[in-house]
Amino acid sequence: MTLRDVLEAVKRGELSVEEAEKKLRLLALEVVGDFARFDAGRELRRDVPEIILGDVKDVEELAEIAGRVISTSGRVLISRVSREKADAIMDRVKPASSRYVEKARLLVLYGEGYRRVWRGGKVAIVSGGTADIPVAEEARVVAEEMGCEVRSWYDVGIAGLHRALSSVKELLEWGADVVIVAAGREAALASLVASLVDVPVVGLPVSVGYGFAGQGLSALASMLQSCPLGLAVVNIDAGVAAGVYAALIANSIARARKGKL
Repeated sequence: MTLRDVLEAVKRGELSVEEAEKKLRLLALEVVGDFARFDAGRELRRDVPEIILGDVKDVEELAEIAGRVISTSGRVLISRVSREKADAIMDRVKPASSRYVEKARLLVLYGEGYRRVWRGGKVAIVSGGTADIPVAEEARVVAEEMGCEVRSWYDVGIAGLHRALSSVKELLEWGADVVIVAAGREAALASLVASLVDVPVVGLPVSVGYGFAGQGLSALASMLQSCPLGLAVVNIDAGVAAGVYAALIANSIARARKGKL
């Protein structure tokens, strides 16, 4: 029984408040074997789905955790997994449906009857170069799974300034609530975008670049030292974090538009 099932059972009069309270306590923390504990109430409480880091866990662990999450929440995201590993997990879990995004290395598994709820937030994602796309795609999938409409403008770095300016114009005309800027090297694109838009910007430094302050260090430092205000920065290659943060902002703005905030 998922958290939503409990609430709906109370609504129908099939469970008393006391019985529901007991079940919710049991669902508050799920223990999987001797290797994992997950917060079963996170999505209901925060609108943030359960996201498992996949590259450091083996297939058996991931399959067992994923199956438990699906049974309580209806859906689970597994980040940083190869196609081969994703296929092995799906063979063991046998979800009702799934999506695997190759560039993002992100697997989403759905339980029977799960339906994603569109919440109205609009997230724009801009990348400096083609090499930044995998991290940007990770942010895109997470924001979509949190109910946002997402549009992307890739390879628009300041090496060709006209590309960046036209992309910013398009995303503003579209009505973006928040912009994620994924960029490596010196990541000047983040400062440029933040200087032009009237919505929050999430800086996503990417570990593209080599030599002095390479591997994302220069990008992170540049974004943190950015002069334009309105730019918040996540960690290097943290596409999941950027997607969650942007989606929370965008969905809050969408609720305000509807008068529900």
